Amino acid sequence: MDIKAVYFVGIGGIGMSAIARYFVSRGILVAGYDRTPSDLTEQLRKEGALVHYEDNVELIPAECRIKESTLVVYTPAIPAEHSELTFFRNGGFEIQKRAQVLGTLTRSLKGLCVAGTHGKTTTSSMAAHMLHQSHVDCNAFLGGITKNYGTNYILSRKSPFVVIEADEFDRSFHHLTPFASVITATDADHLDIYGTEEAYLESFSKYSSLILPGGYLVMHTGLKMRADVQQGVTVYTYSREAGDFHAENVCIGNGRITFDFVSPFGNISGIELGVPVSVNIENGIAAMALAQIAGATADEIRRGMASFSGVDRRFDFHVKTDRMVYLSDYAHHPEEIRRSLESLRELYQGRRIKAIFQPHLFTRTRDFYRDFADALSLADDVCIVDIYPAREAPIPGVTSALIFDNLKPGIGRQMCHKEEILDVVRRGGFDVLVTLGAGDIENYVPQITEILQTLS
Repeated sequence: MDIKAVYFVGIGGIGMSAIARYFVSRGILVAGYDRTPSDLTEQLRKEGALVHYEDNVELIPAECRIKESTLVVYTPAIPAEHSELTFFRNGGFEIQKRAQVLGTLTRSLKGLCVAGTHGKTTTSSMAAHMLHQSHVDCNAFLGGITKNYGTNYILSRKSPFVVIEADEFDRSFHHLTPFASVITATDADHLDIYGTEEAYLESFSKYSSLILPGGYLVMHTGLKMRADVQQGVTVYTYSREAGDFHAENVCIGNGRITFDFVSPFGNISGIELGVPVSVNIENGIAAMALAQIAGATADEIRRGMASFSGVDRRFDFHVKTDRMVYLSDYAHHPEEIRRSLESLRELYQGRRIKAIFQPHLFTRTRDFYRDFADALSLADDVCIVDIYPAREAPIPGVTSALIFDNLKPGIGRQMCHKEEILDVVRRGGFDVLVTLGAGDIENYVPQITEILQTLS
């Protein structure tokens, strides 16, 4: 197919927009629909993409109505009855999921992929940054906006490598053929798609079988999944304290984290985290493993780790004074919340920590409310907001109260509507505040920041 135009149904998504930018950079006409304007869609418009916000077939540009030369890319979050998607389906256009397009790229470039229930975005962004500033360089399609580059996409005209965040939602990562992959975690999630934990774990086993012969799998120690790799694939393990790749001589204090990196490819001493939170020790170990596999040198890796500035919405500090700390975190799975709060406990020992959490999805709340309550109980005070529905309809009996009622005794607790979040913040009573969730709680970050800057 001679592609002259690419049309995106859901162009404003974090993953979709990265692919859109790739095609824009290749000089191909890019257009698309999204439900609402955002910083990402405005950036795409500035770069030359044609974007509209109404599900209206009449708004599809003429160049995108020629089926012989138009590729249509859609996200599974788009409803099946979407009229523009229906138009393309009925017209016999070439239609692919975002993951299928990424899969094509992993067959033309060497894919360095990061899969797992959590840690994907930070780990892949760290690896991409290390490689991009090294002699190896890379292309990258990321699930978050990196602070080093202000984008979720990195383009290289010379590198044979592409860093990809491998998403297990809707089994999307089964379209990939990695050269090397990290698997960070396999804590059950997306049970609305998979049904059971067994099916979820089997999906990761299937993914591991897609790694190319001669390639590498770097798995976190203790995962429940079975690695089902092809002959000629080398399997390594990693964690903070054990495995083929791990850390030694970890030093946490005075706002800094340093450690020595132990690796079968050669140890590297004096690693310092650019974003000094303890959860990034493991993220960094996995990212450095990929960077070494791709050929980055010890000095390049050391420099890249120290200069990594983080990812928007991932352990993102907004206020950091002696008196007050505020950060937001995209954490929306119980294990992510546990890791986030454990990191804060390690960083701010003896300080009073308050968590404001907006649950994401009715099904996830139904399936994991006890785990959410257990993880949130690591904070001193917890405020739980109404569930953010995203793509789902309400489920009778499933509300934030399920989590609230299962918090451990002795934890300060309250429930509130999202419109009351700012009042909760103004009342204070904490030294460290973290807002958690993948919904629209992020919209309140600027106002929360402003309130706390005046208090501190």
